[in-house]
Amino acid sequence: MTLKDRISEDWKGAMKAGDRPRKEALSLLLAAIKQKQVDERIELNDDGVIAVIEKMLKQRKDSITQYEAAKRQDLADAEKFEAEVLSFYMPQAMDAVQIESIITASIHAVNAALPSDMGKVIAHIKPQVAGRADMGEVSRLVKAKLSALSGA
Repeated sequence: MTLKDRISEDWKGAMKAGDRPRKEALSLLLAAIKQKQVDERIELNDDGVIAVIEKMLKQRKDSITQYEAAKRQDLADAEKFEAEVLSFYMPQAMDAVQIESIITASIHAVNAALPSDMGKVIAHIKPQVAGRADMGEVSRLVKAKLSALSGA
């Protein structure tokens, strides 16, 4: 069963169970998947669905921050719930040791030695950690490691 099928089945289950908040969160996800497929005229595979979920999670995190700053805890809680539902469909996150080893291997694979090589390293890493690591954190770690290598 594909990830998209699993989400659809879970949506049906939430609808039958009368779990309105979960059904609405899954409806938003299914709509985003459908929109991506229509826009790009493709059928999304699991990796494509994960990319859509990652984007939605990032939006939720930004919204939570803004709502909390505006002291709108009710809206922040709703976004947190949606983020929990979305996170359920993400692959298991990588731990710091795994990420560190992938970064080290990628730096050696592309013969990177300077901070200016960061783009090549990130391009090599991204397919390996997609959906399993925060790319912002990975970028920060790569930048630190390349800076240390170059002595800058």
